[in-house]
Amino acid sequence: MNTNSTSVRNDHSENQFKPNTTVAAIIVHNDKYLLVEELENGKIVYNQPAGHLEADENLIDAAKREVLEETGLALEPEYLSGIYYFHRPELNLYFLRFCFVIELSHQLQATPLDNEIIATHWFTLDQIKEKALQLRSSMVLECIEDYLAGGKNGNKIPLLMLKSNL
Repeated sequence: MNTNSTSVRNDHSENQFKPNTTVAAIIVHNDKYLLVEELENGKIVYNQPAGHLEADENLIDAAKREVLEETGLALEPEYLSGIYYFHRPELNLYFLRFCFVIELSHQLQATPLDNEIIATHWFTLDQIKEKALQLRSSMVLECIEDYLAGGKNGNKIPLLMLKSNL
């Protein structure tokens, strides 16, 4: 071991597990949810506006950026509805997902800025369930169902609970 005081040893670097950190936004108005339509591996899928956390970005800013890129809407998350640890075995990838909520007073027209988004759609819960096989992952429906259950039970995580030193 190097005894130089400027050298830092990190015994965890080789074996430490680092899941993909992602953010997603449930955008809702009058029991309709804004989903994006995109192409994944040659297949059309539906998802909440969502994506990966970037370096030097806090979770709230990541959510705002993803919403803007994928819907063209500059919206502010109101609270966090859940934190999910999820494995996609077909990709052998693990995700840590932070799901934010944006409740709108009126339905907005979304126009994606991201070329990978084909279109945006406002769907009811029943319409989303009908598309279960076309959802990007089971997390899409699970997050919405948890949002609905949380609203009744008051399970809302305030944004001030998300701390960052960036």
